[in-house]
Amino acid sequence: MILPPHIKGLIFDCDGTLADTMPLHWRAWQMVTGRHGLHFPEDRFYSLGGVPTRDILKMLAQEQGRSLDHIAVAHEKEEAYLPLMADIEPIHAVVNIALTNHGKVPMAVASGGTQKIITDVLQRLKIRELFDAVVTSEMVKHQKPAPDIFLEAARLIGVEPKYCRAYEDTDLGLTAIRAAGMEAVDVRTMRG
Repeated sequence: MILPPHIKGLIFDCDGTLADTMPLHWRAWQMVTGRHGLHFPEDRFYSLGGVPTRDILKMLAQEQGRSLDHIAVAHEKEEAYLPLMADIEPIHAVVNIALTNHGKVPMAVASGGTQKIITDVLQRLKIRELFDAVVTSEMVKHQKPAPDIFLEAARLIGVEPKYCRAYEDTDLGLTAIRAAGMEAVDVRTMRG
């Protein structure tokens, strides 16, 4: 895919965009919500793609009148996810865009995940070296649908947001990209 001349930088979400991890995250969520008696339907899980685990847990606990340490339970969910990572596959249509443009324009990853997990995912897929920056939830104050994570990614690769194209698989993420003033690509339209 040849980029239009006005696009000077590319930014990619990770889970569900570069890596087919969402079904694995869902398995980990089922384990943890079951353990803590939280109701979390699968369609809601997918609608909250890009929202950090700790924020989802805080929201679920408040909605369901439950008292839990959302930070500790977020760590539990991360621990449940780790053994599942062996099954991660790339989303080839999107990874191919990154491969094709490597060395041509600066590129970054902007993910609501944690640095440890996202770096591990990128390394397992053997694509970490394609990206000049990896921005994760710990690095910004406001999460998707706020534009912060995409704006920070653009800053780190040295490209004004209006010259960036960003790839996402969730409505929240696409909202964040547009709020950042970037061109948004919905990768769900690219997966046959």
